Amino acid sequence: MTGSVTDRPSEDQPAIERLKRRAEFLAAAKAPSCARGAVVIQALDRTPAQSRIRAGFTATRKIGGAVVRNRAKRRLREAARLTLPLHGRPGFDYVFIARGGTATRPWARLLDDVKSALISLAANQAAAPPASPAPPR
Repeated sequence: MTGSVTDRPSEDQPAIERLKRRAEFLAAAKAPSCARGAVVIQALDRTPAQSRIRAGFTATRKIGGAVVRNRAKRRLREAARLTLPLHGRPGFDYVFIARGGTATRPWARLLDDVKSALISLAANQAAAPPASPAPPR
């Protein structure tokens, strides 16, 4: 599955790292999420000084056995590799959660699902006012 995006990030594309620890996934679980078709994406805003995009991938046993889960995660990793440099925001952690049709969904539709979810999350983050401290009592 090759695309027009290069394997190495260029100067204008942010670097992408992987989320690996459970605590990172749990922190992202409390963040806003967006479900589109065969994928759910959670986006956690980290400190603005960190310019890297981090991504994690998960699939529950509800979607199938180990073979189906692994295929779904492989497809999500490739979709993230192609779309995150274009639509992801630096300083965010993204968790991609496979849904029932992730392993069998046509590739173009899966890419559209990921792209529209990332755009929707970015729009919601931009529209949300920054959290202000509670007024003193």
